[in-house]
Amino acid sequence: MFIGYFTERPYQDQRSGYFGATGKPIMDLTVSNEIYDAKLGAELYNRYLDEKMYAEEMGFDGLMLNEHHGTPFCMGGAMNVEASILARMTNRAKIVLLGNILPIWDDPLWLVEQLSMIDMISRGRLVSGWVRGTGRESVAHNSPPPYNWERFQEAHEFVVKAWTTPGPFRWEGKHFQYRHVNPWVRPYQEPHPPIWLPGVVSRDSLMWAAEKRIPYIMLATEMEPTKLAFQLYHDTAAEHGYESGPQNIGYLWKVHVDETEELAEETARKYVQGPSNPFLAGNEGTVNPALVNLPGLTSRTRVLPTQAVATAARGGTGGVAGVLGRPYEQQIEDYTIITGTPDTVIKRIRHVLEYIRPGSIFFWDGDGAMTHDDAMRSLRLMGQEVIPAVKEIAKELELPGPFEVDPATGKDLTKEEAAAPTADD
Repeated sequence: MFIGYFTERPYQDQRSGYFGATGKPIMDLTVSNEIYDAKLGAELYNRYLDEKMYAEEMGFDGLMLNEHHGTPFCMGGAMNVEASILARMTNRAKIVLLGNILPIWDDPLWLVEQLSMIDMISRGRLVSGWVRGTGRESVAHNSPPPYNWERFQEAHEFVVKAWTTPGPFRWEGKHFQYRHVNPWVRPYQEPHPPIWLPGVVSRDSLMWAAEKRIPYIMLATEMEPTKLAFQLYHDTAAEHGYESGPQNIGYLWKVHVDETEELAEETARKYVQGPSNPFLAGNEGTVNPALVNLPGLTSRTRVLPTQAVATAARGGTGGVAGVLGRPYEQQIEDYTIITGTPDTVIKRIRHVLEYIRPGSIFFWDGDGAMTHDDAMRSLRLMGQEVIPAVKEIAKELELPGPFEVDPATGKDLTKEEAAAPTADD
């Protein structure tokens, strides 16, 4: 099993009236950056990098980064910059990007070069993920929503060709044209870094990933729709002539471990506080309806036809947007938040693994209004007790990760193939 660590890196500001533990709800793309404090931002960026480095020390296999734009709930507006820093400052953990928003890149050749450099500096520890992005990203970067899916697919094909085909060559596509493609930076890994796809409810994306034999990571959805989505992936894989397994699927959800049950609950309630994050739920009024149904970005025929797809993307109550969010108590009940002492957390994680059988998992922690101390306590206990126990459970349940079994072929990888290169290699 592959175990990763994630946080959205929220902009926390107790003074503004918006971003504290009991801050005002913020509708997406409606707050001016006039109130942004660069000195506070600098402290927060360094805090989150410190936590990522400690996560590696505590035994996490992967350090996950993501990207959102024009919003305080995620400071990762240039995720590849953070990845570049981690590439040099860490030694063992995979750097998992879930992921670059392909449709907003007008020059994917620049993305080819950036990711190749990250892979080289880390000596082959990059896992490169793509996302289509939300209406927020399309508006923030003036990307035409009706062409979102087309641009995504064409950019993917271009990046893979630029990584694997000696140049120079021409590219004459519908959305991207190049007379001369010959990047003087090639990835460290051959033929290229692993590509993963994270998502929530997109039928197109999930089936496309299965067709391409790309691992798919469900992002904090409820367990029943997650299980149904994974079954669709497995069915699609069978239609394309191969048998997928745990190595092809992953799951991210909110997990916090602490020294006592009381402290764990007190801290975990901060998930639904702080900068209004529509993906953490409990933050009412944060989703801007104008961004949810941009023409061409999605359709009713392209989301999974289950009632809970409608978990409302990572925690909401109705529709794909999840405008109202779900209370903390409900998320505890349905396992989309797990918190407690190590013994409690391990038992509840086991239940999730038994039910949806992923080969990769990501613990989403240190978010909302959580402090640096909150995050570090949890990371320490995860390293000391939770990660070793979960690894043993995964062996018992036969849940291999994507670096134990090749997602494309289903074949066991040798120790040499599976080992992550280190800075000393």
